[in-house]
Amino acid sequence: MTFSTTLKSALLGLGALALTASGALADDLADIKAAGTIVAATEMHYAPFDMLENGEYVGFDRDLFDEIAKELGVAPVYQDLPWTSILPGLEVKKFDFVLAPVTMTAERADRYSFTLPIADATVTFVQRKDGKLTSPEDAKGMTVGVQKGTAQEKQLEAYGEKIGGINIKGYGTPDEAYADLMTGRLDAVAGSAPLLNYLAKTRPDDFAVVNPPFGTPTYFGFVARKGDGDTLVAAVNDALKAIEADGRMTAIQEKWFGAATELPQTMPEL
Repeated sequence: MTFSTTLKSALLGLGALALTASGALADDLADIKAAGTIVAATEMHYAPFDMLENGEYVGFDRDLFDEIAKELGVAPVYQDLPWTSILPGLEVKKFDFVLAPVTMTAERADRYSFTLPIADATVTFVQRKDGKLTSPEDAKGMTVGVQKGTAQEKQLEAYGEKIGGINIKGYGTPDEAYADLMTGRLDAVAGSAPLLNYLAKTRPDDFAVVNPPFGTPTYFGFVARKGDGDTLVAAVNDALKAIEADGRMTAIQEKWFGAATELPQTMPEL
């Protein structure tokens, strides 16, 4: 055997190994189907998307992902984790999928594989029923709470600079911010419109939403790992389209949001 033949064989072997490795990296969906389960993580303190009621996980995301799992032919397994640990946990493969509604941003899209939008995520304010805000601009100089480490926090910071300053206080969960709002420690809380509309709808004597929203129109999506999760996201997108087409999405939206919202059927520009 000549040196050139040996070298050629070695290179072919390396190429086959690279193809096998890349195939394995891109096989999250196959692994999930082989296991028969998909492990999805969220923070169960984000009403109406994710909540614990009498120890049971309920909410928009639960109902929607139960239907997605049926379309995939696997059983869902849900994990409750702090928001700040969810995206890092996905990267080190502690679970298969992020069920928490993740605001779609260009920065995150560079790092994670997003599904199609699952809900609106435009940012607005909520205040006490007797609050002083008549428009978003009235938040200038006031103390506003927001969940730490979120896209909503970044939008609030940018909006504060735009209107001349907001005293921003970060919280681990939205519920903690709502509690401080009720005690008078905050003038308002910033968050995505579906969450705050749900809060005001379920507690009308305590809270009122400040309209119009101040944030840039944006959406929530679910996410998987970049690259090896792309086939999984493609399958989830097919499931979302099927759920939209036969009316299940409308029913789930009306149940948790009080109304149905038309969502993009292609990826929005970020």
